[in-house]
Amino acid sequence: MVHFVGAGPGAPDLLTLRGAKLLGEAGCIIYAGSLVNPALLEMAPEGCPIYNSAEMTLEQVLDTIRAAEADGRDTVRLHTGDPCVYGAIREQMDALDDAGIPWDDTPGVSSFCGAAAALGAEYTLPGVSQSVIITRLTGRTPVPEKESLASMASHGASMVLFLSSGMLPQVQEELLKGAYTPDTPAAIVYKATWPEEKIVRCTVGTLAAKGAEAGIRKTALVLVGGFLGQGGYERSKLYDPSFTTEYREASL
Repeated sequence: MVHFVGAGPGAPDLLTLRGAKLLGEAGCIIYAGSLVNPALLEMAPEGCPIYNSAEMTLEQVLDTIRAAEADGRDTVRLHTGDPCVYGAIREQMDALDDAGIPWDDTPGVSSFCGAAAALGAEYTLPGVSQSVIITRLTGRTPVPEKESLASMASHGASMVLFLSSGMLPQVQEELLKGAYTPDTPAAIVYKATWPEEKIVRCTVGTLAAKGAEAGIRKTALVLVGGFLGQGGYERSKLYDPSFTTEYREASL
């Protein structure tokens, strides 16, 4: 059996209870070494073989899983954040299906949630934005043309950029082709929830300069949108005394 487990954004205590249980019972662990906090590996059983998938190909990962299966050992495939976002899990699941190896998937706290928590931010502020765009700048892994950053930026919605902090000048240029202005609030969150977490608040117009000044080139998210501004949002209808809901009558 293979258990895909979302490791969360970094802090070991943000791993889910289910994920921690699976990790503590694992017979083999394959973890995304470039992003998963190694402190999580301290939960592994004594003597459990541990492999860093950053140094492996897909074929090597699958060979390692097959060997564990042949020995009657369950594998925990530990991915950063929640593996449904840029986790490259579909190709593994399909290969396991072809090999007749059962698997399940345990979700994790995504780093885009960890970044919002670090900033004390709410992506979906009434009157500001009710949508969150999760995307990336095209790079060595291409992005479909219809999903270009400039196209996504045309919506002016709350935006989170993964895998783009090493290309901030290009990110800034593409964002300014959309609905964002040089004064639109932005932030760079490096290693959200890790001990070395770093937060850089800026604007779209100063994004590249502030990122370079902070020395941030990887392992960071870029957040953009009015939700990062001061005020300017509407009060929630759900808790408005003049608003009737299924559970209470309006009192004003």
